[in-house]
Amino acid sequence: GEDRVHIVISQEHGWVFVGIYDGFNGPDATHFLSNNLYTNVHAELKGLLWSEENDSSSSSSSSFPVNHSAVLEALSEGLRKTEQSYLDVTDLMLTENPELALMGSCVLVMMLKGADVYLMNVGDSRAVLAHNRRKDLQKKMSKVNEEESLYGYEYDNVHSMIFSQLTMDHNTCVKEEVRRIRNAHPDDPCAITNHRVKGSLKVTRAFGAGFLKHPKWNDALLDTFRVDYVGNSPYVTCSPSMFHNRLVIPEDKFLILSSDGLYQYFTNQEAVSEVETFMSTFPEGDPAQHLVEEVLFRAAKKAGMNFYELLDIPQGDRR
Repeated sequence: GEDRVHIVISQEHGWVFVGIYDGFNGPDATHFLSNNLYTNVHAELKGLLWSEENDSSSSSSSSFPVNHSAVLEALSEGLRKTEQSYLDVTDLMLTENPELALMGSCVLVMMLKGADVYLMNVGDSRAVLAHNRRKDLQKKMSKVNEEESLYGYEYDNVHSMIFSQLTMDHNTCVKEEVRRIRNAHPDDPCAITNHRVKGSLKVTRAFGAGFLKHPKWNDALLDTFRVDYVGNSPYVTCSPSMFHNRLVIPEDKFLILSSDGLYQYFTNQEAVSEVETFMSTFPEGDPAQHLVEEVLFRAAKKAGMNFYELLDIPQGDRR
């Protein structure tokens, strides 16, 4: 498939790394991310969250202050270097494998070290925090960039938890993203067509997808896949949104990391409430697997078939 999940639990450094790569137009971009992004991020974090002089006990401690902005910059630089390497490969293979210029991926990365959560997002995958209701939550949220917060609250009378969406969606449903692309391409009235970038991508930021970043990669494609590229400026970028959040225990309960497929069938609050109900009913169960199965049930119902009929569809025919 085109999608990848990469999880690294480092006892040596005392952190958890989760990468969710939601690919499109082929598997090469997500495969490249799985093989290279963590390695590049690990190298960039040297001197910030680890050093060769520290042993495992000292590297996992909080004995020295952490520059959270620098950690986020390191994550971003790791992504930049990874994409540059991928586009270099695309250049080298352009004649014999031009479809590499079509392939791309959304990127959601979560680094957890102690109570600190570092998030990097490109595209429309999401990180949603579930927590008990309290009035002071917004005060403790630490955002290191200047983007407007997408902080969300939604209440009901049955469930005790509410959500906060910690990441920002980058797609054509977000007016600011559409405005940014149109401002970058004032001579192209078709920069956004049918709610897609150049009529092709719903997401406005992505890893790879070189055909929407420079004319040379677009020109190498067959006419069927080529877009009308106006000028030389990129239509989509790999510029991530960066966030830092310090967890508050015991109020913060769990974090949902998912590609956009989940939110075609759940709102943020519905996803949190679904997990809350499942965990209280089946405390030893797997809430992530339950969410996947519930999405499939809802997708089957929407398509007018049952769960098993949906599973019988050959994988290549699925969205």
